[in-house]
Amino acid sequence: MANSSMTETATHSDDNVLAQAAAWADAGHKVALATVIETWGSAPRPVGSQLAIREDATFVGSVSGGCIEGDVVIRALDAIQSEASEVLEYGVADAMAWEVGLACGGKIKIYLEPLTHS
Repeated sequence: MANSSMTETATHSDDNVLAQAAAWADAGHKVALATVIETWGSAPRPVGSQLAIREDATFVGSVSGGCIEGDVVIRALDAIQSEASEVLEYGVADAMAWEVGLACGGKIKIYLEPLTHS
């Protein structure tokens, strides 16, 4: 399961997110990348926004302005272990969305993928 101690870095530019994910992978860390692929209504971040997550729960970027990042990080840690990609969906009608804080009235889809180092 996930590490209860999550560390966010200060960088939020999507270009910097990809550069940081690559640097972590080059340094031998296991990394997952979460990308907003669809929004509807009032969504906190636009399509294309990204969050990179390292196996120790350090992360950089944003897919929701903070309201669901914690859940995405936990799911990313599971994806790193299982080496499986998935699509995450959050919306105001979803009980989990209220639990993790996405009560903005919108919906968001996130593609979560563990990165492989070549």
